[in-house]
Amino acid sequence: MKMHAYLMFDGQCEAAFNRYAEIFGGKLEMMRYADSPEDMEVPAEYQQRVMHVCLTVGEQLLMASDNLPQYPYEGIKGCSVSLQVDNVPEAERLYEALSAGGSVQMELQATFWATRFAMLTDRFGVSWMINCMVDTQEG
Repeated sequence: MKMHAYLMFDGQCEAAFNRYAEIFGGKLEMMRYADSPEDMEVPAEYQQRVMHVCLTVGEQLLMASDNLPQYPYEGIKGCSVSLQVDNVPEAERLYEALSAGGSVQMELQATFWATRFAMLTDRFGVSWMINCMVDTQEG
């Protein structure tokens, strides 16, 4: 069994995942509601929203979609995407890229459990934790 995060957005899914593909690399696959093989009776203003997107990085998947009007959007709450990184320079790179335009709850810093740890919310409202347990490369 594998577990993967699935995020919900309110019209920002495409922009968020294009940004994540820049940051993490990997393969991005996206389908809009307008591209569905079934008639989903989606309002015209929602046709270009993302029905499903998948960013594949190695064996990891991050998936998402935009909401539809019958499902009121309340933001992404109560969870964080946790990134486990191998070295301080990578932790710093991810921290800078993901925090740009967002808000930081805990600066990237050494803790009693990690070489570096940070908590932030990116400009799309996604909460991230960056955790570097073992520093294999001094930074």
